Amino acid sequence: MSLVKFNNGKNSNALVPGIDDIFESFFNDSFFSDRMVSRVPAVNICETQDHYNIELAAPGLKKEDFRVQLDRNILTISVEQKSENTEKNRKYNKREFNYTSFVRSFALPESADDAHIEAEYHDGVLKIDVAKKEEAKTMTRQIEIK
Repeated sequence: MSLVKFNNGKNSNALVPGIDDIFESFFNDSFFSDRMVSRVPAVNICETQDHYNIELAAPGLKKEDFRVQLDRNILTISVEQKSENTEKNRKYNKREFNYTSFVRSFALPESADDAHIEAEYHDGVLKIDVAKKEEAKTMTRQIEIK
């Protein structure tokens, strides 16, 4: 039994139909697609009555890998991690290096108290709590209807 690839008409104007398939398979290869895609960790941001909470999913890192910096009202979270598999006195046919880096920046609102920011890394999640200024905390009260 032989497998035949059907031309579904997606590129019927091609001069040489096989060339498009070669380029498509080349750029869809996991080696290239993994390196061409920007990998930025997902972030959850929520607001409570007293704080702004930022949760960044970054498993496999250590708290020493993170750098959290505040410049005016811009909170920047960055990671730069290198790892190298090396053994001496061996001839390698394949040697892999791993390099992970990313930067996420967030503009804090004017209601954020930049003097009271705390960060904690636990179970692959970096949690940052930004306190609100006293005058910005939402106060709830019952309003009487007349």
